[in-house]
Amino acid sequence: MSIEIKMPALSPTMEEGTLAKWLVKEGDTVKSGDIMAEIETDKATMEFEAVDEGVIAKIVVAEGTDNVKVGAVIAILAEEGEDAASVSAPAKSETPEPADAQFKGAPSPEDPNKTGSEAKPADRTITQAEDHGRPADAGTAQTGSASSGEGGRTRASPLARRIAAEKGIDLAALSGSGPNGRVVKADVEGAKPGAAAPASAAAPAAEAAAPAAAAPKPAAVPDIPHEATKLSNMRKTIARRLTESKQTVPHIYLTVDIRLDALLKLRGELNASLGSRGVKLSVNDMLVKALGVALIAVPKCNVMFTPDQLISFSRADISVAVSTPSGLITPIVKDAAGKTLSAISTEVKDLAGRARDNKLKPEEFQGGTASISNMGMFGIKQFEAVINPPQGMIMAIGAGEQRPYVIDGALGIATVMSATGSFDHRAIDGADGAELMKAFKDLIETPLGMLA
Repeated sequence: MSIEIKMPALSPTMEEGTLAKWLVKEGDTVKSGDIMAEIETDKATMEFEAVDEGVIAKIVVAEGTDNVKVGAVIAILAEEGEDAASVSAPAKSETPEPADAQFKGAPSPEDPNKTGSEAKPADRTITQAEDHGRPADAGTAQTGSASSGEGGRTRASPLARRIAAEKGIDLAALSGSGPNGRVVKADVEGAKPGAAAPASAAAPAAEAAAPAAAAPKPAAVPDIPHEATKLSNMRKTIARRLTESKQTVPHIYLTVDIRLDALLKLRGELNASLGSRGVKLSVNDMLVKALGVALIAVPKCNVMFTPDQLISFSRADISVAVSTPSGLITPIVKDAAGKTLSAISTEVKDLAGRARDNKLKPEEFQGGTASISNMGMFGIKQFEAVINPPQGMIMAIGAGEQRPYVIDGALGIATVMSATGSFDHRAIDGADGAELMKAFKDLIETPLGMLA
């Protein structure tokens, strides 16, 4: 029996992608683990592995195709003994599920408990069917009323059928949460004998009766000489997520001026000793460390808001904003408080370089407990950054510059920068945000504290 190869969800925010390049052709034999294609997601270009063995009978989606929905059939695999020439493309692809439902490691408002060690997205996402030993195609798991197979028979796993028979439960009345609406063990165990289909089955009719929301009209392009550039998947995702952040997250902004002289002096001394190891610390490396230590010192700000829970993290993973030709991406320095400055410097340089080459793995840019964005190198004095949900805060760093400053009670000249923390006011009170800003300022003005 032929196997449909579907567009995988390679990140929790991925809803569609670009099939950048096929690395196999029709007639090629593949086995589990072989790289079949390169797929451009909303954040990076990633390799897609085969999970089954067989012969590529049909390539349904040509390379270079944009806006391929997650769950759409992209190729057909003929199994051993099957005539590949007799396999044809599907007449109609199944409706794909939302990306965040497939990417089970990622926390979301619908799944607030998936945090910490559970929230570890893999490089390639293949969801595991609950009662099966082999991987299911990414994009096939969907929740809804139990769908019927051949002859109108309800799709259910053997284990689910046995439990249903023992408990006297009608499988056809259940809502299947497995691949393609298959009823699995969890669906049956949570049901009562004689359970009827949930009221949500009537939802489609209710939705049909409700007036459809009008799609926003594209802005009229003025009659001025111009060039139009198609939006990349990354740019579309950035636009969507930042719009959602400003519309749904109540931001509160707190700004402090911080004297940098002590930090710059320490940086010079450390670089002199680290030169033989090929390490050169940047100011930003030290700020990443300071923010990590400050978050551990003020744990009320190292949090994430969900609709019914406040998640408090015991480790500070700092997302560092990196500008790339495709847009902004935030690779993560994990456990920034626990790492040495030299380790942070080496890691940031590696992550930033691979970010610009679109070579980051999902776990290297998805997650994080807080972010830092530094625009000081552009001479920006002060700015307010947009929170990267579901994180609770982001620190915006301005340029260090010579300013009049009161030093030991007398007016003098010091190197000063402005830092602005943006906080999710649903999760972080103003007083707690102010405490974090004070801790951050103190660590930078007396930098040996972050090394203790």
